[in-house]
Amino acid sequence: MDQTAVTGTAPTGVLHLNAYLMYAVGKAARRRLSERLTARGLRLWHLTVLTMVADLGPQPKGVLAARLDMNASDLAKIVRDLDRAGHVECVRSPLDRRLVHVRLTPEGRTALTHLTTDIASTDDDLLTPLNATERDQLASLLRRVHTHLAPPRPPR
Repeated sequence: MDQTAVTGTAPTGVLHLNAYLMYAVGKAARRRLSERLTARGLRLWHLTVLTMVADLGPQPKGVLAARLDMNASDLAKIVRDLDRAGHVECVRSPLDRRLVHVRLTPEGRTALTHLTTDIASTDDDLLTPLNATERDQLASLLRRVHTHLAPPRPPR
């Protein structure tokens, strides 16, 4: 087979490399996800912080930054954006006034529900060639790889 052949924009020689395929599919997924988020004035980090707080409950800013492996000043900007949009609120801990907890507002929960629905339609579009069983299998495999690549949790 001619190695210079091209399928779409990719040379056929790279289509057997899983790392390349994950990169190319990930790039397309990120672009579509970013378009959906941008339409709502958000970025991927906004979605990540909203989801983390929704999943785990109110979090001190420092703990949230550590869990997301994010610089504290970058997290502060994301939280400020979300606070201005009414999606989160920052509340001082009554036990330790030095700690500021990030808490999801009812408006933030509603926005996250709408975002999740919107993103599900993006998933449907991306995964059109796969049936429901294949989608579940892909999701399971991707979660396993993601878990394998995640940095180890710091000791408590």
